[in-house]
Amino acid sequence: MRQLRGMLYLAALTVALCVAQAAPAVDPQEVCIENPVYVPLGPDAYGTVFEKVIDVLGEYFEIAYSNRYDGRIETFPRIAPGYEQPWKASTPSWYERLLATFQTIRHRAFVLIQLADDGGFFVQVIVYKELEDLPRPMRATAGAAAFRSDSTVDRQYEVIDPTVFERAWIPMGRDFLLEHAIAQKIKKCL
Repeated sequence: MRQLRGMLYLAALTVALCVAQAAPAVDPQEVCIENPVYVPLGPDAYGTVFEKVIDVLGEYFEIAYSNRYDGRIETFPRIAPGYEQPWKASTPSWYERLLATFQTIRHRAFVLIQLADDGGFFVQVIVYKELEDLPRPMRATAGAAAFRSDSTVDRQYEVIDPTVFERAWIPMGRDFLLEHAIAQKIKKCL
């Protein structure tokens, strides 16, 4: 039974890798969109632009902070869905989805809306990607039966302070494909 389970796991992994390599990562026309996106509406349409950007960003993230007067929108970090959650919106890259299936990766987005010289708006989307760094696997069962050194009560206190640096996450840079997907949706809506 154990060998059959291992063979099924390897077969599923092989199929996922073949699909990831065979399918194009993203449409080349979508990658060519500029960031910041230029929205050619008049200055009176700022409220509409701000609300549409929040609506599009809300499809991907939960909004943590938005300031209509400053033009800034920040989101809470969101764990990237893998292949086991195909209904959730994420990066359009098959490889990034496969990576998120086997590792815990999260995204955090920042949007800045600025007035252009000719009366339009520039909407800049920045998405950061982070990898979780754990000292050991969360649910490791090997050696759990003998001489457990963990405390019996696991208390996790949530500190709500934006200045606290989270040591359990390693920055991986920007996710340009997700930035372009969000920018493309913003441009289509406006």
